[in-house]
Amino acid sequence: MTRPNFLVIVADDLGFSDIGAFGSEIETPNLDRLAHAGVRFTDFHSAPACSPTRSMLLTGTDHHIAGIGTMLEVTPPGFTPPPGYEGYLNDRVVALPELLRDAGQ
Repeated sequence: MTRPNFLVIVADDLGFSDIGAFGSEIETPNLDRLAHAGVRFTDFHSAPACSPTRSMLLTGTDHHIAGIGTMLEVTPPGFTPPPGYEGYLNDRVVALPELLRDAGQ
């Protein structure tokens, strides 16, 4: 069985319609080719910061469930975060690299 190669592109501060494949007036031919030949996430919701957004993408679940309810770097010293705000992926989720590892060599 041939396992497919794939590429995940995360672009911070890029709006939904900022590339041509999603309706932009700006020409983005290389990104458009990638979008038309691959899979496009049209129902993905982001968070207001990059760490929670990336945790959702890598785990397929809400960032609070994954433990990245906020960026740990912005919490005050001595703060004990409540559940969902641990600042690292917790044991309740499986990340994409773990799934890929478990799927084969």
